[in-house]
Amino acid sequence: MIPVRGLAGLKVAVLGLGRSGLSAARALREGGAETMCWDDNPAARDVAEVDGFQCASFRSEQDFDEIARLIVSPGIPHLYPTPNPVVALALAAGVPVDNDIGLFFQSFATPQWDSFETSPRVVAVTGSNGKSTTSALIHHILEHVNRPCQLAGNIGRGVLDLEPAVDGEVVVLELSSYQTDLARNLTPDVAVFTNLSPDHLDRHHGMGGYFAAKRRLFAEGGPDRAVIGVDEDEGRFLAGQLSQGPTDDRVIRVSVERKLTGPGWQVFARKGFLSEYRKGKQIASIDLRSVAGLPGAHNHQNACAAYAVCRTLGLAPKVIEAAFHSFGGLPHRSQTIAEHNGVRFVNDSKATNVDSAAKALTAFKNIRWICGGLEKEGGLEGLAEASSSVRKAYVIGREAAGFAMQLNVEAEVCGTMEVAVAKATAEAEEGDVVLLAPAAASFDQYDSFERRGDDFAAQVEKSIAR
Repeated sequence: MIPVRGLAGLKVAVLGLGRSGLSAARALREGGAETMCWDDNPAARDVAEVDGFQCASFRSEQDFDEIARLIVSPGIPHLYPTPNPVVALALAAGVPVDNDIGLFFQSFATPQWDSFETSPRVVAVTGSNGKSTTSALIHHILEHVNRPCQLAGNIGRGVLDLEPAVDGEVVVLELSSYQTDLARNLTPDVAVFTNLSPDHLDRHHGMGGYFAAKRRLFAEGGPDRAVIGVDEDEGRFLAGQLSQGPTDDRVIRVSVERKLTGPGWQVFARKGFLSEYRKGKQIASIDLRSVAGLPGAHNHQNACAAYAVCRTLGLAPKVIEAAFHSFGGLPHRSQTIAEHNGVRFVNDSKATNVDSAAKALTAFKNIRWICGGLEKEGGLEGLAEASSSVRKAYVIGREAAGFAMQLNVEAEVCGTMEVAVAKATAEAEEGDVVLLAPAAASFDQYDSFERRGDDFAAQVEKSIAR
């Protein structure tokens, strides 16, 4: 655990007692703060009270008279579409609002670092798609070379549950827009922007607010190095804002759509090959086509971003390439879960929006596509161009019929995962891929994309056992 620094002896309120909220409360207590907690869920309050925390609701501005700061869990809105009532009271009372990410950056460095030979570093990864795989891949590469490292944030454990850093350690954080939007402190050494596509638009009041939340990771903390995906306008704009000119190699531009040229530092992938260029000259090349854990152009973008980060940390290209080949991928992200009678079954339940599903569709051929769920804002038009390899779609979800009508491929309304998997398996031929890439949220039928992916895996196991 990382004890929170700078709030000893003060009263701090914690709103939301899920993983990050309870972790923040414990770290605040460890750092000497007096913590008051609240969650609308009685079961969550019971867990906190068993842990020794006092729970009390906040119903007026006066309840914040002695509160120094309010710590809010990521799922609780602080501005759009409307502020949570407790957050609104805190803001009206003039109480600063923060989250566990802000507390982490406030508390991570300690006086003990003065005796270290190499100061610990923080790599923070954000973006719409690929940030989990990119973060896990960076962590995997560092483990491969036996460098002390930890992984946390929107993946794995809460940031304040990390162990205090040791000499030369690298902490890799995956950060969502919910986390970057509110944190009062954001000071990574290396920051990564993978890409941007429409997501969480109600929470951020549109694309402008969504991009602004991601941009804070770079604008607030001024990282030493920035790795920026430049295949969208927002990425190109961000790279331009951070760079002092074409030769400024503090900004590393990343692409999977075109060759990047110029005197700066670029990493790009074309036709399955990753290339690194500096000062107009090629430094290294890696064949990604045989890397089983990173299939498709979207994973090649993740590989480029992770490669760029590890190069800034001093690792050699050949070392990074070797680590790529031992990376097994993440659950629910282009994860091959079975092969039977020449048919491959792939779980990409994390493809919760149109852009991520489109990238999954372009990674495979002869696809039996399981899709559908709680449709997100913006419609499904972005899937049309990517679905040329789809032989048939099997649509699940509460609104499966409406979802199916928007697709430009043969589609059958299945409703449930059990029916979809059974039909796709029965109709699949040798060389086909049964792919779960929903292009939608899971909450109409499941409480998380993980549960949806687990159900897919269970139904696949049942179908191929028949």
